[in-house]
Amino acid sequence: MGHRVRRGRAALGAIVAGATMVVLAGCGSPPWAQGGGQDAPSTTPSAAVVPVPAPVPNDLSSGSTERQVTAGAIAATVNYWSTLAMDRWTPTALKPVSISMATTVTPDDGQKVYLQRATMTAVPGNEAQSFAPLAPQTDQGNPPGYLVLSPYSYSQTFNVGEVPADATYVTLQFTYEFLLQTTPTSSEFAKQTASDSITVAIARSAATPAG
Repeated sequence: MGHRVRRGRAALGAIVAGATMVVLAGCGSPPWAQGGGQDAPSTTPSAAVVPVPAPVPNDLSSGSTERQVTAGAIAATVNYWSTLAMDRWTPTALKPVSISMATTVTPDDGQKVYLQRATMTAVPGNEAQSFAPLAPQTDQGNPPGYLVLSPYSYSQTFNVGEVPADATYVTLQFTYEFLLQTTPTSSEFAKQTASDSITVAIARSAATPAG
C-alpha cells in the first residue's frame, strides 16, 4: 500500500514538472524575435547615391542672346552670338564672340551717343573654382568714339583663346564706355559706363577628360 502511494506521488510530481516546463516555454520569445540568432532577418544595405553634376549654364545655347543694359540716360540693346558651333567650343579652340549694339536716350533732345571703348574679359571656371582671367580685349574708337545712337549701331567680334582643360564654362565680362553729348550742338560730353556678362559652356572633346 505504501509503495502504491509513493508511486502515485512521483507520477503526480512528474506531471506538474512537465506542465511547468510547458508554461515556461510558452512565456519565452520566439527565436525570430531574438537578436543575434541565425534566423534573424538580414538588412539590405541601401544603394549608394551618386551625385549628378549640375548642368552647365550656357547663354548661347540657342545660338544667340539679347540683353538690355543702361548707363545713366543711355539704354543699350546688345546682341551676342558666335559663328562657332557650341559643340566646338573646346578648351583649345579659338572661340569667337560677336556683339552688335544700338542705343537710345531718355529724354531724347537730339544729342548723340558714342561708344568710346568696349572691353571683354574672359574668366574660365568650373563647378569648384574660377581660373585666372584671360588677357582683356579692347576696341577703342577715335574720339569721340563710335556713333551708336539708333538707327546707327556698333558691331565687333572678340575671341576667347585657350582655357584650362578642366574648365567647363567661361564667363565673358563686358564693359561699355559711352560719351553722351551734353546738348545737340555741344562739343562737351558726359561719360557713362555699363557692364554686362554672359556665360558660355566649354564642350568636352574626345581628348578632354570629363572632369
